[in-house]
Amino acid sequence: MERPLLVYTTFPDAETALAVGETLVRDRLAACVNVLPGMRSVYAWKGAVAHADEVVAVVKTRTGLSETLAAALKARHPYETPIILHLPVTDADPDTTAWILAETDTQSD
Repeated sequence: MERPLLVYTTFPDAETALAVGETLVRDRLAACVNVLPGMRSVYAWKGAVAHADEVVAVVKTRTGLSETLAAALKARHPYETPIILHLPVTDADPDTTAWILAETDTQSD
């Protein structure tokens, strides 16, 4: 049985994150996208230290969609090199797992 997968990414603002998130949910690539505003980032970029206001997006999906989801994120993401981290879920409530799997079942369209 497939397992849930969390995907961590960041966006420049909540509106962009919500718009991309809605597309991912409508396309059944994600059951849910949590958008957390108010993050301040310090990061290395092209040989310099940069600072930015960003939002975090946590995408709830299934392991079998990891590559398709990453491609969809890259295609819609405003960043040149978006952060896309796949965080395997080692354990989850069975009802939560069933919901994620049901909502990301691309065969039921």
